[in-house]
Amino acid sequence: MSQDTDNQILGVVLLVRHGDRQGLYQNPDTYTATGTVITPLGNQEEFMLGSYLRSLYLNQSSPSYLPGMSTGLFNPAQVFIQADAGDEGGVIYDSCVSLTQGLWPATLSNNVTLANGTTITAPLGGYQYVPIDAVDPNLSTQLEGFTNCNTFDTHTTDFYQSSVFQEMAAQSAPFLDSLPPYLNGRSVQLENMWNIFDFMNVNNIHNATFAEALPPTYMAQVQALANWHEYNVFSDRSIGGIGNIAGTAILPSILSGFANIMKSTNPVPLSITAISYKPFISLFNMTGVASANPSLAGIVNYASAVALELRQPSGGGEPVIRFNFKNGTSDATFVTYDFLNITGDVPLSAFIDAMAPVAVNTTANWCSVCANTQDMPCSALALATAQGEAAARPKISSAGAGVLGAGLTLAVVILMGITLAFLGLMTIVHTQRHLKYVIRACEDEDAEECKKKPRNNAAIGRKGVV
Repeated sequence: MSQDTDNQILGVVLLVRHGDRQGLYQNPDTYTATGTVITPLGNQEEFMLGSYLRSLYLNQSSPSYLPGMSTGLFNPAQVFIQADAGDEGGVIYDSCVSLTQGLWPATLSNNVTLANGTTITAPLGGYQYVPIDAVDPNLSTQLEGFTNCNTFDTHTTDFYQSSVFQEMAAQSAPFLDSLPPYLNGRSVQLENMWNIFDFMNVNNIHNATFAEALPPTYMAQVQALANWHEYNVFSDRSIGGIGNIAGTAILPSILSGFANIMKSTNPVPLSITAISYKPFISLFNMTGVASANPSLAGIVNYASAVALELRQPSGGGEPVIRFNFKNGTSDATFVTYDFLNITGDVPLSAFIDAMAPVAVNTTANWCSVCANTQDMPCSALALATAQGEAAARPKISSAGAGVLGAGLTLAVVILMGITLAFLGLMTIVHTQRHLKYVIRACEDEDAEECKKKPRNNAAIGRKGVV
């Protein structure tokens, strides 16, 4: 495929899946997950991925070196890092810690000289403690748009009841009926395909007795069924359909990353978001990558990464996006894919025009799309709305109502605005369709506020790396 090999990279938005972990159970209907823990293999996979990304983007001799990026000590002004702190327990966050160890390894330069002349180096040979924003899905919907989403649950139920699903269930029944000896009592219904795959995959990696007893073709057959299952659950025929909620919810983070890169002052060239496999499936569906590459229509491997590189063409004009993907350890390096039915790099404005209209930009937007008024943070929003409506219905005469109506409406709007701002329910990021609005998203704001980088601050708890 054709790309401008002489263009200049401006920045990159990275989406990274966690590394190897112990087993995980997900409810087949709601995808509510139990906790699990990362393994040393998972830590190593993420560290190696971080080292690869360092050689690509933080190496001055690399053609993809991010201009001006610090190659030694971590500079928090140049990077934004967030990790899903809910799905799969602490695995995603812990994976992100290992990723940052590879990107910013220990260095003796991480030291301080005291007043008495003594030089103290950070522990572990100059270990760099890189801050990561831990996103709690109970407070922010950006990284787990599917959690507690009632309309998504209905979408999943409808899929299970569809003729397509019933046909696949009948077709796969003989194979599934042969699996009980390898499932330790787990259901062999097609609805449970994710849990069948995960149990067998984890044991195939970590249990030598299991791996030796498993027939040679079984793991590939199980993964193929799991890929089909998960792709149909986390995708949709319509780009903004509810099946793509994992993708539409994460779009504001991606668009914020591009806006950060394009800021005229204090740009942030590197954005990293650590997530589960689900947003990958939705994004591959939404961008057309999966339809053009059927092998990617499914569960991405551990330590997979998408790199959305923002580049400036050598001939001038607006920036373009290059879609790179590395499917875990299966790929030694990034592979570049066409997307949005465009050959080669895609203009930033084309990406914005396609994606911004379907982005779930606010908590209120998500609560509406998911028909949720009960769970946090939707319950707080519903309460604020109810209180505002009650305040707008004072018990006064009809004559008085005409006089006070306008004033009360204004007061209610102001009250609700203050309440929503306090609860962190206002707009996450501007995602207007036109390029100029996204590029200027932070230019007109107060300089100190811009330094915070776009995020839902009320919904994200910062955790130090331990």
